[in-house]
Amino acid sequence: MKLNELRDNPGATKKRMRVGRGPGSGKGKTAGRGIKGQKSRSGVAIKGFEGGQMPLYQRLPKRGFNKPNRKQFAVVNLGLIQKFVDAGKLDAGNAIDEDALVASGLVRRKLDGVRILAKGELSAKVNLTVTGASKSAVDAVEKAGGSLTVTSATAAE
Repeated sequence: MKLNELRDNPGATKKRMRVGRGPGSGKGKTAGRGIKGQKSRSGVAIKGFEGGQMPLYQRLPKRGFNKPNRKQFAVVNLGLIQKFVDAGKLDAGNAIDEDALVASGLVRRKLDGVRILAKGELSAKVNLTVTGASKSAVDAVEKAGGSLTVTSATAAE
């Protein structure tokens, strides 16, 4: 088989219908669009329009609320911290703060601070200073023999 012998399977492709090409084509004159009306014209897209009836997206009640001044934290799991300590990217001997986490590549950017969560195992003795931490994360770090200090979120700004 050569490149010039490549063919689609029979019936896999179908020639496109050329509309508006005379009465003999079966799709001549109005090209399958009917007579007059908005949808027979060009440049019309009526998504969600229900013939003048109130559209579904407007009939349903609004739900929820997004707090405009909410804090957004960079989330770090304990398992990842352990992985970076094992790889030598984080030094467990020194105190680890948010800048050290960014420098190691574990966190891309601090946002409104870094929050530690307890997913994964931590066996290294680390001294962490971050903006936020879950209660179980604090317990896990102290169980491993380290300390986790939580600074106030306002101090990080």
